[in-house]
Amino acid sequence: MDKSWMHSDRRSKAYEFGVEAFLNFAVENLLTTTHIRCPCVKCVNLKLFGVGIIRDHVYFNGIDQSYKNWTFHGEPWEATTNASRNVEEDDGHSRYSFVSEEIDMDDNDFGDFGSDPYEFANVIGDGDQPVYPGCRKYTKLSALVKLYNLKAKHGMSDVCFTELLILQGDLLPEGNTIPTSMYEAKKTLCALGLSYEKMHACPNDCILYRKEYEDSTNCPTCGISRWKEGKDSILKEGVPAKVVWYFPPIPRFKRMFQSHETAKSLTWHAARKSIDGQMSHPADSPSWKLLDDKWPEFGNEPRNLRLALSSDGFNPHNSLSSRYSCWPVILVTYNLPPWLCMKRKFMMLTLLISGPKQPGNDIDVYLEPLIDDLKSLWVGIRGVYDAHNGEYFTLRAALMWTINDFPAYGNLSGCVVKGYKACPICGDDTPSHRLKNGHKICYIGHRKWLPINHPYRRQRAAFNGKPEYGIPPEPLTEEEVLHMVENGDRVCWKKKSIFFDLEYWKYLPVRHALDVMHIEKNVCDSIIGTMLEIPGKNKMGLLLD
Repeated sequence: MDKSWMHSDRRSKAYEFGVEAFLNFAVENLLTTTHIRCPCVKCVNLKLFGVGIIRDHVYFNGIDQSYKNWTFHGEPWEATTNASRNVEEDDGHSRYSFVSEEIDMDDNDFGDFGSDPYEFANVIGDGDQPVYPGCRKYTKLSALVKLYNLKAKHGMSDVCFTELLILQGDLLPEGNTIPTSMYEAKKTLCALGLSYEKMHACPNDCILYRKEYEDSTNCPTCGISRWKEGKDSILKEGVPAKVVWYFPPIPRFKRMFQSHETAKSLTWHAARKSIDGQMSHPADSPSWKLLDDKWPEFGNEPRNLRLALSSDGFNPHNSLSSRYSCWPVILVTYNLPPWLCMKRKFMMLTLLISGPKQPGNDIDVYLEPLIDDLKSLWVGIRGVYDAHNGEYFTLRAALMWTINDFPAYGNLSGCVVKGYKACPICGDDTPSHRLKNGHKICYIGHRKWLPINHPYRRQRAAFNGKPEYGIPPEPLTEEEVLHMVENGDRVCWKKKSIFFDLEYWKYLPVRHALDVMHIEKNVCDSIIGTMLEIPGKNKMGLLLD
C-alpha cells in the first residue's frame, strides 16, 4: 500500500486522499468505526477514538511518520506469528522471558496495553529484529530494555538518555534500529503495560486524596494543607506535601497470562502430583484448601491466583539520612512453582509509600487502592486472555496472608507487638517480665511449648529460677479475633485491620506470617552488636540483669 502521503504537506490533496485511504483500510480490517487507535503525533497509537476524531487529529497534529508498519490497523507483519507464540530462541529462552527478566522492577509511566491479545505480541516481535544487520547477540527490544535499565538504575535524565541513544546509534553499524530519542524509546516500550498512579496523601497519614477527597486542598481530619510548605512558610500550590505511588497489579496479572510459558506455569500447582504427604508448596497448606472447599467455584479454576503480601521499611539514602523510612508493598503469586514464585521478576511492587517517617498503624490508609483492586479480583476480571490455552476467561484472585517481621506484623494486623501483652497467641496471659537494668520487657514463658517431659522444663538456674509446668495456649480462632477487634478490646488490639474488608479474610486460618530469615538477621545483628560493643546496637544492659 502506498504510504508516501505520510510525508506530504497536510494541506495537499495527496495527504487528504492518503488519510481517507488509511481510514478505510483500518475500518475494513478492524471491523469497527468507534475503537481505532489514533496514529497522530500526540496519541502515537496509545488512545482509541472514532473515525471522525482520528481524521481531525491526523490533520491537526500530523501522522506519526515513524509508524511505517500499520500493525495496529490490520496490516500483516511477518514476525507477528512467531512473536505471538513465543518461539524459543537457540539458547532455549523465549523473547518474552528475556524481556520480563530485564524489566521486572522498572515500573514506569507507560500506558496500559489493550484488550487485543496480539497487541503485546507485536511489541515483543521487535525481539526478532536484530539491533543492526548481522547482530546475533542483541535484538532491538533487548538492547533497548538493557539501556532503559541503566537509565533507571543510575537516575539518568531524559536528556542524558536521549544523548546516549544518539551516541549508541552513531557507534553501531549503519542500518541499526536503536531509537534516536527518549520519545521513540517510550513508544516502543509503551505496550508493555507498566503504568502507575501518583496519589497525594496527608502528611499526617490521615487520608489519600482520592474518591470523595480528590479535589480537596486540606485534610478533613487534621486540617493540614495538601500542598508543600516552602522555607518561607508559603504554600507551593500544586506541589504535594506527601506522595504515594500505586502500581496497579491487575494489568500485570493480565500480562502474565499473555506469555505462553508463564500462563502454563501459573497452573503448575494443579498438574503436580504430591504423594509424599509433606508441605512442599502453599497448595498443601490449610489456607489453600479452605479456599477450595468453602468457595468451590473459585477453587475449580486453577488459573485463579493465590497471593501473599509483604511490606517493610527501608532507608533509600543509606547512611546519609538514618531517620528516613520508605515502605514498599509487594505481592507474591503462589500459583507459580517454588523455583519461580520467589524470583524477583514475579514479585510485584504495588505500593511505594514515601517517607520521611514510617506510616505505622496508619498504613491502612495507603493500602486502600490495593484493597479495592483485591476486591475486584475476588469478584472477577473478565476478558483476560490465556495464551497457553488460547482463550479468554474470568480471572479471580485471593490474598492468603501477609509476610513481615514482627513490628510490621503489628502494623498490618493491628495486634500489639510490644509491652506486657505482646504475644499474639498468649494475649492477656503473656508471661512478661521487666528487666531492672535493661529497662526492657522480656518474655520467659517459652518453655511451655516444649514436650511435657522435656528436661528444660525442670531446670531452674538456667532460666528464671522456677520450673515450668504450664501448657501452651490454644491460638484464637478467626471468629474470636474478629469479635475482639469489633468489640473494642484494645488490650491486645490497636485497630481493626483493613484486610477484614476482604470478604474471605475472616475465614482464613493463617492471616499473618512471620519472616523468619528477617527476624534471624535482626537477632544476629543484636548479638554481634553486643559482642563488638557497637554503639546503638549494644545490648549489654540486658546482660547485666
